[in-house]
Amino acid sequence: MIAGVNRRRPRITWRRRLRHIAIALLCVVGLPSGASAGALLPPPPAASAGATPEIALIIDDMGSRRDAGLQVLQLPGPVACAFLPYAPYTHDLALQAHARNKEIMLHLPMQTVESTRLDSGGVTLDMTEREFLDTLRADLARVPHVSGINNHMGSLITRHPGHMLWLMRGMQGDRHLFFVDSRTTKYTVARHIAYENQVPSVSRDVFLDAELSPASVRHEFERLLDLAKRNGSALGIGHPHPATLALLRQELTRLSAHGVKLVPVSRLVQRQQARDSQWRASLSP
Repeated sequence: MIAGVNRRRPRITWRRRLRHIAIALLCVVGLPSGASAGALLPPPPAASAGATPEIALIIDDMGSRRDAGLQVLQLPGPVACAFLPYAPYTHDLALQAHARNKEIMLHLPMQTVESTRLDSGGVTLDMTEREFLDTLRADLARVPHVSGINNHMGSLITRHPGHMLWLMRGMQGDRHLFFVDSRTTKYTVARHIAYENQVPSVSRDVFLDAELSPASVRHEFERLLDLAKRNGSALGIGHPHPATLALLRQELTRLSAHGVKLVPVSRLVQRQQARDSQWRASLSP
């Protein structure tokens, strides 16, 4: 649960309507060369003088392989585990992860531009709102102690405001869930829609293992640390690959030597929520 987050559905103002129209146009025509969809969002929290930089880590694709999953659970500190809803070991590993004080997330399968085969429990563009929400509820029910959601793939569906609005409405309830935009496409509007609907949310900064060589994984981890030192915090996503797990086993015990602290994902979400609230207040008439 994210303390202090107002769950009241926001009043639709003319500014909010214009922002929704702008986001919809971006999905149709795309962004100008060199532009970022993040321009429509408040900036991330700035680094505070004297504060220790913070990183958070999510390991995706949990539940498919028991041996790899157990290795993730043995990683030190609050590494979050994102579980595929119908993977064979999701229920058992999620219970064990919770017992080890790891945050549990639903790794929600979403349709891609390339029409990559979707894992069970996936959401697609041709679903009705009822089908979408029924699938979301069923997926959430399969992951014990779930506290957040991030997208698995989703390069197509995360660029559609209507479907992302269904997702955020489905998250607005008694569960007090947060959302992490994995940013699998530069055209994603997921974090924008979460912001507009006051769903606690944050975006991924670094993929640790888009390339699986040990040298590449190390480079991306070092980039994560650099971003945290520059901005105050940074969020990385990895997978239970041998190169990723080997590096994390080695480096997570040495973070203090880098002057960086590992924190739960919800901690970064809380920091971003505070920044979002300040941004909304600054735009109020």
